Amino acid sequence: MKPHRRLPAVGRSRPAPRDGAPVVAHSRLRPRDLVSEALAGILQRPARSVLTSLGTVLGVGTFVAILGLTATASSQIDDRFNALSATEVTVEDIAREQDEFHDLAFPADADTRIGRLNGVRNAGVYWPVRLDEGTTVQSAPVGASGDGGQVQVMAASSGVLRAAVPTLTEGRTFDSWHDTTHQHVAVIGAGVAGRLGITTLDTRPAVFIGNEAFTVIGIVGDVQRKADLLLSVVVPRSTAQKVWGPPEGGSKMLIETEIGAASQVAGEAAVALDPAHPEYFKAIPPADPRALRNEVTGDLDQLFLLLAAICLFIGTIGIANTTLVAVLERTGEIGLRRALGACGRHITSQFLAESGALGALGGLVGTSLGTLTVVGVALARDWTPVIHPVTVAVAPVIGLVTGLLAGLYPAWRASRIQPVEALRR
Repeated sequence: MKPHRRLPAVGRSRPAPRDGAPVVAHSRLRPRDLVSEALAGILQRPARSVLTSLGTVLGVGTFVAILGLTATASSQIDDRFNALSATEVTVEDIAREQDEFHDLAFPADADTRIGRLNGVRNAGVYWPVRLDEGTTVQSAPVGASGDGGQVQVMAASSGVLRAAVPTLTEGRTFDSWHDTTHQHVAVIGAGVAGRLGITTLDTRPAVFIGNEAFTVIGIVGDVQRKADLLLSVVVPRSTAQKVWGPPEGGSKMLIETEIGAASQVAGEAAVALDPAHPEYFKAIPPADPRALRNEVTGDLDQLFLLLAAICLFIGTIGIANTTLVAVLERTGEIGLRRALGACGRHITSQFLAESGALGALGGLVGTSLGTLTVVGVALARDWTPVIHPVTVAVAPVIGLVTGLLAGLYPAWRASRIQPVEALRR
């Protein structure tokens, strides 16, 4: 006679005591048997198991990718602040607040005065030109040519264009000679060129600001500072002052400095421009990049972590729903186990182990996919990928916890099934 296989949840009788009454020992479910039963339950329906863990994969993968991309973007924000914002100083003309009859506080040689300060690369004065009502910007002296009626005209010294670090599509920018000799030349942005119908400089095009003609010598395709230059017609400061007079307030100076010199330059600029009246100027140093970075990344973290939490919640609901369906489908199996001596805690442990295994598996796969996403995006953008080791270590644990939480109710429901009712089904 072949011996029967011993089931892990079957009660066993101890030797009869002296009075002859048998005593039934409590059934036990060893950890090895629990793991094997959980794996058997998962592998019985591999397609369903894969689809069940998919929600956790998406949630954990999103969690890892979001934290990794946020950390990577933060490092790029630091670099950009160091390269641009930390090297930019703005000086405002506030002479009108001190003397209402004062026109322009910046001296004619303002660029040269600031250029003598240590740490200054380029500097220049600029202001928006206030045109008379009805004055338009056109590419032909008679009739409308293009849509240039609302184009901004900006007066600027040559240092402003250098400090903005422009990328030219054609031509060149004007220099100090054009400014000194009051030349009627202009540099326009690519957007303005398109509105005015100027596509090339080979024909020596001109723009007409009212009745004044300015030869276009350069078209700017991009700038690193002062993006409004791309939508403006920029003319030499001295020419604008000769044609339209001094500005009625609103003049500023843009200063490009070496890294680390911005605060010092901001403190010295007013005295360098006018030692007799430094109160006519207000120097604005760059903001603290660390504080601004923390604000930006903090907002991104809150938004993206909320999205990751939503994905994890969806994954939890998916695992709970599938586990509950599995409990209903395996009612007969549960009744048989209970009839053979399995306790309610054994049934609970089995289904918790299955849902926990699905969650852990989804966490591992999601962590791998999230890490690959961060590395792929960083390589595509030519960034340095940054992923904190704690994130990679915690992510699979989050998947495991998600699976366990999702399996609590189905496991409890399975443990409440009565053996007699289950066997009738």
